[in-house]
Amino acid sequence: MSGSQNYINHVALVLDASSSMSALSRKVVEVADQQIAYLARRSQELDQETRVTVYVFSSKVECVIYDKDVLRMPSLKQLYRAGGMTALLAATLKSQRELAQTAQLYGDHSFLTFVLTDGQENVSHRLPDMPSTDPRALVAAVTEMIETQQDNWTLAVLVPDQMGKREAMNCGFPKDNVAVWDATSTQGLEEAGQVIQQATEKFMIGRTKGIRGSRTVFSTGAEAVNQETIKAAGLTPVDPSTYRLIDVARAGAIRDCVIDSGHTYRTGGAFYQLSKTEKVQARKQIAVLEKKTDRIYTGPEARALLGLPSEEVRVKPDHNDGYTIFVQSTSVNRKLVPNTRLLLMP
Repeated sequence: MSGSQNYINHVALVLDASSSMSALSRKVVEVADQQIAYLARRSQELDQETRVTVYVFSSKVECVIYDKDVLRMPSLKQLYRAGGMTALLAATLKSQRELAQTAQLYGDHSFLTFVLTDGQENVSHRLPDMPSTDPRALVAAVTEMIETQQDNWTLAVLVPDQMGKREAMNCGFPKDNVAVWDATSTQGLEEAGQVIQQATEKFMIGRTKGIRGSRTVFSTGAEAVNQETIKAAGLTPVDPSTYRLIDVARAGAIRDCVIDSGHTYRTGGAFYQLSKTEKVQARKQIAVLEKKTDRIYTGPEARALLGLPSEEVRVKPDHNDGYTIFVQSTSVNRKLVPNTRLLLMP
């Protein structure tokens, strides 16, 4: 990308407005408005132009805002009304097809869509502008559409349960672009908003590293790491002569383990292997180990690669055959888990 070309993000919210969302409708507006305010702030901080599109769907699909500058967005208060059935597939198809007609001249354009639903598809096949009245053909149309999207498209969905997750994956949504939310409470919707915000942060930071789209938008852990994402994030291996990997034979405090292995303990110089879900603070450095070579990658890009925002966040250790995540420790008493490894950095 030449220096004169700017980053232009086209972010779409595709919101379920079926009858069952009535009790949550005020919260939907609040969460959507918060997401738009966050997008406006981060767009300015990262110098990325962001344009927002909003669709609402029930028994029909309606675009209520199209590709509008995020700094000029109104509240959704007057635009969101719940009532009707759930045209989930129609909303997915219509939003992506219409956004695909957006001009992509003069800039590095990227499309990010979040679909939020509290139920299963039940009416799309009856809508007049759909390609078929056969529900199976609609699923096939969505699958084909997702498969053929360019690398600068990211399509994600939040569903209410595991059945919804299976259905979304059957429609071609990548596994890590499907999240389950608690559709029974305002608290659940608040948490869904946080998940969307975290995924958006990962997307926008990734943009600065040259990543144009993502099939792991909801993963914040080891499963987001592979050769392609490491390369795209611009990570380079650390000089092997500058770090040490130590096998942890028994449980104990991190400082004792370092000293027992014949090294000097320095605060911030020891990284423990992520072996359970835990909170990682904004200032903590991350290191990624390639298992087959014992190569280490670190730096601010490593946090971005894992989708970690610039605030405290819970991170899962997710199973990954090729890579291991290490987190910087600033405590002398951090308890180490046996049969893991400890990384000492200069």
